[in-house]
Amino acid sequence: MKPLLSSLEGMTSMYMASQPAPHTAQSIRDIITQLRSTPMFAGQVENSEAEELARLIEEKYGISMGLGAIVDAKDFRPWLHDARINGEVGDFYWGRYRQLLNLKGLPKSVVNATDEVTDKVLDRLGDPNNTSAWSRRGMVVGHVQSGKTQNYTGLICKAADAGYRLIVVIAGIHNNLRNQTQARIDEGFIGRDTGRLAHVNKAQRQKLIGVGQFDQREFPVSLTNTLRDFNKATATTNTSQIGQYNVPVVLVIKKNSSTLKNLLEWLKEHSVQQGTQMVNQPMLVIDDEADNASINTAYARDEVTRINGQIRELLSIFHRSCYVGYTATPFANIFIDPDTDDDALRQDLFPRHFIIGLDAPSNYFGAQKVFLDARDRHIRLIEDNEDIFPMKHKIDHPVDVLPGSLVQAVRAFIVSRAIRNARGQQAAHASMLINASRFTDVQGRLRSQVADIVGRIRDAVAVEAGKGRAALNNPEIAALHSVWQQEYAKEADWADVQPRLHEVLVAARVVEVNASKRSQALDYDQGGEHGVTIIAVGGFSLSRGLTLEGLTVSYFLRNSIMYDTLMQMGRWFGYRPGYEDLCRVWIPADGVGWYAHIHEAMDDLQAQLKRMELAKATPEQFGLAVRSHPESLIVTARNKMGTGKEFPVRVGLANKLVETTRIRADHDQLDRNRKAGERLAAEILKLGLGGEDRSRGALFKSVPVDLVREFLGVFRTDPTDPLTDPRLMNDYIDARGESELRTWDILFASAQKDDVGADSLGNGPMKPFDRSVGAADLRQGVLAISGTSRRVGSPGDEKEGLGPEELASAEVEFHREYPESKTPSSLPDRFFRYVRTRPLLILRFVSPDAPDDLQSLLPQGNLLAWTISFPRSEIEGGTVEYIVNTIRMREMFGEEEIEEEALGDTD
Repeated sequence: MKPLLSSLEGMTSMYMASQPAPHTAQSIRDIITQLRSTPMFAGQVENSEAEELARLIEEKYGISMGLGAIVDAKDFRPWLHDARINGEVGDFYWGRYRQLLNLKGLPKSVVNATDEVTDKVLDRLGDPNNTSAWSRRGMVVGHVQSGKTQNYTGLICKAADAGYRLIVVIAGIHNNLRNQTQARIDEGFIGRDTGRLAHVNKAQRQKLIGVGQFDQREFPVSLTNTLRDFNKATATTNTSQIGQYNVPVVLVIKKNSSTLKNLLEWLKEHSVQQGTQMVNQPMLVIDDEADNASINTAYARDEVTRINGQIRELLSIFHRSCYVGYTATPFANIFIDPDTDDDALRQDLFPRHFIIGLDAPSNYFGAQKVFLDARDRHIRLIEDNEDIFPMKHKIDHPVDVLPGSLVQAVRAFIVSRAIRNARGQQAAHASMLINASRFTDVQGRLRSQVADIVGRIRDAVAVEAGKGRAALNNPEIAALHSVWQQEYAKEADWADVQPRLHEVLVAARVVEVNASKRSQALDYDQGGEHGVTIIAVGGFSLSRGLTLEGLTVSYFLRNSIMYDTLMQMGRWFGYRPGYEDLCRVWIPADGVGWYAHIHEAMDDLQAQLKRMELAKATPEQFGLAVRSHPESLIVTARNKMGTGKEFPVRVGLANKLVETTRIRADHDQLDRNRKAGERLAAEILKLGLGGEDRSRGALFKSVPVDLVREFLGVFRTDPTDPLTDPRLMNDYIDARGESELRTWDILFASAQKDDVGADSLGNGPMKPFDRSVGAADLRQGVLAISGTSRRVGSPGDEKEGLGPEELASAEVEFHREYPESKTPSSLPDRFFRYVRTRPLLILRFVSPDAPDDLQSLLPQGNLLAWTISFPRSEIEGGTVEYIVNTIRMREMFGEEEIEEEALGDTD
């Protein structure tokens, strides 16, 4: 860094230290701008230099991390504080790990928050000094790629310091994820490369890594290594060490019934040999991707049941045991039992003792940033694949040519890596993800084509890139320049990119990552001054837990809309220090909509967890809330789709927003819906209810429920949309029609624009809202409104009908959930729902839009749509029973997508 920039950094840091925290990205940039205007720096710091400095300072000082929310069982009794005072809990393993986190440059606030959160988890495990029998079950809910491995590695270190002597980490269902998890445990807990420990040559066995570089005493014993999963013969050779119990024993195993069977047999045999010494030791099971133990369509259902039972049997062998499931997708069997609530509570893996929701650090690159806040910056739509690489294809599908969008994405990755190198990030890793097929054979053909493209670009760059501007006469280099212009012209100068292309392409590798014999390991351990540059082509193996270091560009062409599958496939979430601005995701339009939709659902659950903590609710109550969440319909149906029958699910509409996002493109039905709206408007006028002119339309207050009930009884949506089913709506409203839902607010919404003519239901002008509709659904005769966002309305709609006192209460509710945050310029709509005393019905006209070649399929004129904002309910928990027809659910959500590559990986 230039001396002048170092001075600017120092002064910025000093200024920040004098101001109250937390510091936001914008406040850091404001300080730098202010200092740049002083005589010392005026005119001497370029905008690009200032931006790079702002990113550096943000990473160092501006990152904050909350402590999440905790829902405890009623019988929680803390023990950790007293144990520390009494000297029963050491700090050896955690102290080493904390040093490692600091060495890696994690912000101090994140390290401190990890320390505090892992203390909270440990305090809810059993006290290892309590020799009476006990078992504890809990769950930690984080975000995809947000640092869950870091959290449970810290927990393992602290558990070992407290006296836990056997720790089992159950990793993914494939070898590559298990191996990667083992490497993380080697680095953060063991301190030695376990792959070397398996070496025959003693001189080559020792390789200190990670925490082992700080202190070489008390190395844990590992019964697995980075080369091999659990093996009974290998484990038995370590029996003498285990019998001493002077150091903790750790295993990182695959979530596989054969592996679990071998472990169970070995434990039983060993406990016989050693009396009851082993089974009397306190044992901790960390279940990574915990939802994948109970719901996993890649396995036959009897296989899923077997794994679940084996985990429970493993816990039962020990007199003192703890189970902690880590997941980013809590819509899973341990929360949702489609049959009865009682069965769910009897499930041994249900987290009955605690549920902890982890907050992501403020620099987390998650769904909010990618799909909502900065969608135009990061998202590129795939619209050119169907003719040559359709989303639905068979195992023998040829890959003779690639979609232009994929070639564009590969070029963007090469350019982005060159920019990172120009920024001084040569030693960092860089990855590209290509996830476009569930078939390993197709993935192999796809890898070959991508490798050909990279080779062609490499050859062109090797010959031409050194020729300055003349290099642009080469079509391959000209294509890279074009991508730079479209994607990265604001982030870097071409003069800095072109000289770096050769070093990027010399290092770049295209690898296949799956369960086939062609698969290659994602080896990021290659040292030196240059990091790994890799393009990973795969499917299911890239969909759960596997970390792609330095992931910059993703090409995602999948059509699963199951929540856990989609969120886990989102490998692009995580942390992107110094290159977040370069990240791009190529994805179909429908995928964008589903990710945005799922983010809102997950955010809703995290918020519910915080509110239940404030209300001192129990895990059982949270489990009930999740099971009645409207989104649980998808997961529940997924778990039952094979039956082909109808089955009941309890659904909660309390405190929920419901919208008609799917309507049949049927002229008679659309006309019927409009007439229902006209009758509702006419009846309101007959009652003499005066409307208020609002910026968003005309608002009528205290409308009797009977008028709403009649309107909803006539209005029809697409029958595959369960939440707008008239039976569900009627049952819910009928149960509350004489109390909570007796009167309604109704807004006849009008778009806020001048360049369009107004429509009307007979009680005033209503300008229509422009909304796109999904192309694939339109071909099937369904108007999927706002295909990329799954929304009919707009942010702020739910504020309508609220008075000053209710708006103030909404702000109070916001600060209850986020006590450290400033009040945003516009509150999320759910906080208006929290304080609403009457339900809000919004009617609006939608002017549908579609690609030119599908215009003929659109109905003539505007279509009527509605939105309902339901307040909270105190009646029967706010739920009603909904009968799920698996055939209809399959029509809406598609067939279960079983990953072809997942079935053969049982070694």
